[in-house]
Amino acid sequence: MTCLPATLAGAVERRRLLGSCAAGTALSLLGLAHAQAQPPLRLARVENIPDQLVGSAILEAVYRRLDLAVEFVDMPAKRALMESSQGRVDGEVQRVLDVGREYPTLLAVQPPINYIEPAVFAKRVDFPVTGWNALAPYSIGIVRGVGSSERGTRGMARVEAVTSIDQLMEILANDRIDVAVSDRFSGLLVLRRRHLETKIRTLAPVLEHIPLYHFLNERRRELVPRVGRIIQAMAASGELERLREELTTRMIGASDSERVQ
Repeated sequence: MTCLPATLAGAVERRRLLGSCAAGTALSLLGLAHAQAQPPLRLARVENIPDQLVGSAILEAVYRRLDLAVEFVDMPAKRALMESSQGRVDGEVQRVLDVGREYPTLLAVQPPINYIEPAVFAKRVDFPVTGWNALAPYSIGIVRGVGSSERGTRGMARVEAVTSIDQLMEILANDRIDVAVSDRFSGLLVLRRRHLETKIRTLAPVLEHIPLYHFLNERRRELVPRVGRIIQAMAASGELERLREELTTRMIGASDSERVQ
């Protein structure tokens, strides 16, 4: 057996370790380059709906844990469903679960990431909100493409659909409709921003508490369980609800700052 001098043996060992480190660094850089080379996931986000901003911020935190970049494409609600269901974008920020039945190419990620509470907004009328049927005698405004509002008012005689919550509150303020339906958080935020909270009020109670799910197009089905596991862990630790509370509080604070300026 040949024995190397201690100094030579040490040099050989150092070269071996340096070679291993260099190889490891090269692999890490290759992995990073691959991740950076991947195009970001493009998700449809319904424009002019404040709660969609909450959902997109939550998803940024979720996908960050998977080392995946996301970008959001703002568009009207109905068009968003067309683009996502046909695979021209990779999915939807958040929708009600029934969307998966209407658009089978969209796969819901479990569990939900957010929720909405559809509420009735009114200027001149007042009545107890005992459910969707309580709206039937009135002229009703909704945002086109918002599934919960469309389903809740289906079959009612006087329903006007508009493209945004801002437009919805404007036609209510101008007495073109008796009541408007919007998720409570988004509606209140728009009223504060447009200085309409003294003219328009929220009737009680809310119509529903509806969980919202992130959807991916079937082309991205391999991501569904991975994203779901991250959301599940965030929900179990309480991080998901804390993040939502932080985001909504920050948005309301920003709205108040705009009013002061």
